[in-house]
Amino acid sequence: MAFALVSLTIGLVAHQRLGAGKPYFHLFFTDTIHMKVWLVTAAIVLALSQLLTASRIYGLLHFPPPGRLYNIVHRWSGRTAIALTLPVAYHCIFLLGFSTYSTRVYIHSLLGSAIYGAFIGKVVIVRSSGFPGWALPLAGGTLFSILLGLWLSSALWFLSNRGMGL
Repeated sequence: MAFALVSLTIGLVAHQRLGAGKPYFHLFFTDTIHMKVWLVTAAIVLALSQLLTASRIYGLLHFPPPGRLYNIVHRWSGRTAIALTLPVAYHCIFLLGFSTYSTRVYIHSLLGSAIYGAFIGKVVIVRSSGFPGWALPLAGGTLFSILLGLWLSSALWFLSNRGMGL
């Protein structure tokens, strides 16, 4: 339920945006698009570390050292990955809005509307005890898949068509 409400709200807010305006900030990057590309690329690298640490936590992969290190790395890489997406989402929602002018952009808008709903859903599952054991890996996999789809439909597309730069 939380997933649906958050996703719907983000989609509706983004849909109300009428078009591009002046960028709010772009940190030390040359422009906003480069900021978004590199922040979401860093987030996907952290999300890949999430896959590795989750696989180690669930015993699917076995590599040293034993202990809680992987739980801590998993938790903090996830927090950092989500934090890196916030400036990107802010620009996408409040500056660009929900767009449908191409299939790539439409899919990107749909995934962008869903990502924080998936994140809230995963947090609810992590913090609750009433879910079956398969719910958390499913929620984590869904969140990863959405982030990967966003990266493929934005950062990878940009880097492939415009090249690298800061």
